[in-house]
Amino acid sequence: MAAQQQRKNFLLDDSLESKVSAIEGDFNLSEESCRTVMERMALEMQKGLGEESNEKAKIKMIPSYVTSLPDGTERGNFLALDLGGTNFRVLHVNIGEPINGRPNIDMDSQIYKMPESVITGPGDELFDHIAGCMYDFLSRLHLSNTLLPVGFTFSFPCKQDSLDSASLIKWTKGFSATGVEGENVVTMLKEAIHRRGDMQCNVVAVVNDTVGTLMSCANFEKHCQIGLIVGTGSNACYMENSKNVGTTSIEDGDMCINMEWGAFGDDGVLDDFRNEYDRHVDNASINVGRQLFEKMISGMYLGEIVRLVLVNLTKQGALFNGKLSPALSRYGTFETSFVSQIEGDSMRMRRRLESSSPHDCCVSDMTATQNVLASLDLLEANRADCEIVTRVCQAVSRRAAYLCASGIAAVAHKIADNDRRSGKVEKGEECRITVGVDGTVYKKHPTFARMMNSMTEVLCVDSNIKVKFALSYDGSGKGAALVTAVADRLLKANA
Repeated sequence: MAAQQQRKNFLLDDSLESKVSAIEGDFNLSEESCRTVMERMALEMQKGLGEESNEKAKIKMIPSYVTSLPDGTERGNFLALDLGGTNFRVLHVNIGEPINGRPNIDMDSQIYKMPESVITGPGDELFDHIAGCMYDFLSRLHLSNTLLPVGFTFSFPCKQDSLDSASLIKWTKGFSATGVEGENVVTMLKEAIHRRGDMQCNVVAVVNDTVGTLMSCANFEKHCQIGLIVGTGSNACYMENSKNVGTTSIEDGDMCINMEWGAFGDDGVLDDFRNEYDRHVDNASINVGRQLFEKMISGMYLGEIVRLVLVNLTKQGALFNGKLSPALSRYGTFETSFVSQIEGDSMRMRRRLESSSPHDCCVSDMTATQNVLASLDLLEANRADCEIVTRVCQAVSRRAAYLCASGIAAVAHKIADNDRRSGKVEKGEECRITVGVDGTVYKKHPTFARMMNSMTEVLCVDSNIKVKFALSYDGSGKGAALVTAVADRLLKANA
């Protein structure tokens, strides 16, 4: 009761409340809306899986040629390579006998810088540099003469033709090395290793980081069938029945599908859920009209969406006495990490209100929020300003979490349908699915995981589907090694 009485101090006047409520309405996703998004995602997934419909599908549902998850019998030494930015990582991964029933994985790694001259120069020199880093690392471990299976996480858009064959579609992230687009990156790496002639490596897998996230989690979570990344960008993958994948000739067993779900909505199917702020973010981006789902949920854009709302409210006179600071007016200044800090502040406030007496609770203590605003030269932000900023952050974050939940629920329903048709899950039996998750938004935002989990449960419970989320660690490193270890196990089994 005391907490409720103190909350009255937070009430905005009618005019401010009306403006803020209108903003919250712009970002509101009801359960019914989430079900609509889920159903539309399911239709787009089906289109991407179809041989004839794939060309027009926005969610490309790319076969990864990973056909099995870890079963606990993988053993040996493996090399993993992780190229996805200006840092290049090399890892040595040893998978030993389980300890007390738990996976026993020992890793050593080293990070190498990718100089500007290398990432923008001739492609052969880029792969020569990678091979040189590999040799330096292996020499340090006295392994340059040991034949090691290699998994290569190559986090750029690729067309994958087999587990060890992927052609670069287009460079991103500031890379522009010539002579690589359209070429098989595994072949180029093998040629660079061959040119050196001083190490024994066999590149057996090229891996998408989302697939690695699934593999890393599946190594210790029995029911893990979905991988999800919600960080700077967002993507998902899952295990599909190969016979349902019309874009390959493989019909037996399973196939891990790299969904590339960030492009969901690029054909307009999400237009009724997008608002003026989403359109502004898209128009200011370097890929206008593309990755529209990702632009509503990922860390690269959430802070900018909040900034645009705050600018609008300030211009309406609802914030900061109607005074815009130059910092708030600039693109990209409101970082997504600020959203996490502000919502963390709000959580701490709620805990104090719920646990403290009226006499020892300072209701105006929103230090982190005030510090964030001060960093944007908004030094005179008052209690009402902090409340409004918090509610805007909450509205934007909640929508992102609910959209992710809608996508995961669509995937979970697809898996459950497959398992029930095949008899893997009996009629009336609960279908249990674990989602391995990585990414800074999921890991660092104080409420995102809980909100996504709760809406996923709402969307799945009526279909007797139980979805569990589990943190996945180092999908681009350990995950790549596990893909390689599984491939090695299958090769030996079929020899």
